[in-house]
Formats: sequence, structure tokens, C-alpha cells
Amino acid sequence: MSVTESATAPTGATVRRLTTARAMVEGISQEMERDAGVVVLGEDVAKYGGIFSSTTGLLDKFGPQRVIDTPISETAFIGLGIGAAIEGMRPIVELMFADFFGVAMDQIYNHMAKIHFESGGNVRVPMVLMTATGAGYSDAEQHSQCLWGTFAHLPGMKVVVPSNPADAKGLMISAIRDDNPVVYMFHKGIMGLPWMAKNARSIAPVPEEPYETPIGKASIAREGGDATVVTVSLSVHHALDVADQMSAEHGVELEVIDLRSLVPLDRAAVLTSVAKTGRLLVVDEDYQSFGLSGEIAPHGSWWGPDRDRRQVPAALAGAARRRGRARHLVRRRRRPGGERAAPGRSNGREGLR
Repeated sequence: MSVTESATAPTGATVRRLTTARAMVEGISQEMERDAGVVVLGEDVAKYGGIFSSTTGLLDKFGPQRVIDTPISETAFIGLGIGAAIEGMRPIVELMFADFFGVAMDQIYNHMAKIHFESGGNVRVPMVLMTATGAGYSDAEQHSQCLWGTFAHLPGMKVVVPSNPADAKGLMISAIRDDNPVVYMFHKGIMGLPWMAKNARSIAPVPEEPYETPIGKASIAREGGDATVVTVSLSVHHALDVADQMSAEHGVELEVIDLRSLVPLDRAAVLTSVAKTGRLLVVDEDYQSFGLSGEIAPHGSWWGPDRDRRQVPAALAGAARRRGRARHLVRRRRRPGGERAAPGRSNGREGLR
């Protein structure tokens, strides 16, 4: 089904059809049952159940000590989550809209993402920052941005963006169990909410038992040999619709790669697919400049139909060496006497950059 691991559900698992919202809630609930240190906090996450139904029913099941409605103060409650994570809990903090990150960016980037590095690797921040992204229901420019490229640009955080119910649950469980801060970004259009535009792909089979979807591993949402479409989140649904239409009307078979994670990014999945098809199309709802399109396109455009796919591991190794040299040069600095100082130590979290 995929060039890398798909959702790793237990053998013989009971499978039902759930909306993406219900699948997310089930993943959170199962982790709260397993680990008393998992708590949920944010605006309207308790009584209201999240404005996009991301926490529906959790208050009734776990009570107000573990499902906490906060004031409208993103800086305060994200800071609260960071402190709880440092002290050994595993908080899930909901930032209602990704667009609101600006008022709390100091907590997110200068604290959540950096404390592990600043402590020399001695302090962990195992928290999930969950947030809604994307347009589609006329909620104006301050409530409709994707911004996953912005978060992926900043080192120190993993970034996951599910596109379907099964991955929404598996990535949520993986994010909660991860010892690093994970930004979990869900598009409103994939949630299966009755008051939004109907989306048949937002309801799909989901195993009942807990399972993890590996962070940093893309999946092949549709196999094909004529061209590779690399995309994420709701755009996966659009790409699959177009791929089915192209197949039926023109006999063109598109291969659709669902990245699922932006940090770490599964470059091998992209290179392997483009080595097969020889053509690359990147589809992204986020801003064009300095984003996902610019990150993916150079890797794919280097590849052509005349390249041997056996060169993929060597190509990846070369890219890793080039990134390593760049980090090495940035970290080398001169002492006042002109002598070069030793490069900075590795932080052990190369997957985050």
C-alpha cells in the first residue's frame, strides 16, 4: 500500500467507519485511559467539545481536572502546557486556529521548541500542540490559513498533517507518545463535520484498537505510473478525485503521495515515486513562497526518467551530507583571536532538522 509504513494497526483489529473528528477523539481518549499524565486544555475543549469536534465527549469521560477550558489567552495556556510537559505530563494543547499562533509564538518557538536544546538534551517537552488549519467555509483571512510551512520552517518541533480518519487517529497516538513537541495540524475540511461541505473521504474505516502511524513516513494514497502528485491534508482528497477522473477520461494514472508528516519529511518516498514516473506535481494549499512546494520541487526536479532508481539511497545520502556541512559551517564561529571554535555538539534530534 505504501512505499513506507502505513498505519500499524494490530492484527485482527476491529474496524469501523468513523469521521476524522471521531477518530481523533478516540485516539486521545485511548491515550488518556492508558496514561494518567495525558491532559487536554484549550479554548472550548471541554463543555463545547472543540469547535471542530476535536475533543467531543472527553469532558464527560475524564472530568474537568483532565479536560480544561482555558481563558482566551494563548500565551498563558500554551505556556501552561509547556510547564506541564517539562514536569513529566503529556499535555495536548489546542490552539483553536493556526492563525492565532502569532500571539503565542514566543512560547511556541522560544520555549516549546528550544528548551530541550538549551538544556543540553536533559529536559524533554513531550507535548502536542493541536490546531485547525485551512479554508473552505468563508471564515475570513484570520481564520483560514494553513501555515504548516511556517511551523515546518522552525527547528525543534515535529509537524504532522493527517488527511484521513485512520491516520488522524494513528498520528495523534504517535504524537502523544513522542518525547518531542509535536505540532498536530488538522484541516477543517477533512473532519467530517455536518455543517461544512460534504466530503466522502472524511469518513473511512478506522481500527478500534490503539495503534501508531509512524511520524516521518509518507504513504501512497494511490498508485500510478504516469506522474507523481505530492501533497498533504485536504489536497490529498482533491488529488485523488482528479486522479480518478484522469484515469477514467484519459487513461492517465497518477501516483498520489500523502506526506502525512512535514517534519521529519519523507524525501525517500518522493524520490522513489518520481524515479518511477519521471514527472512531479506538488499540490499545496499553504502559501507558495518558502513553503512545501519549494521544499519538495528541487528534490523531484533533480530526478528524471533516465535516472536509475537504485541511485535513490546515494542521492539521499548526498543531500544529508550537504545539510550536515551547512549546519557545520553555521555553527563554526571565530574566537576574538581569530581561531576557529569547535563546531556545536549534535543534539541527538537530527529528525527535527
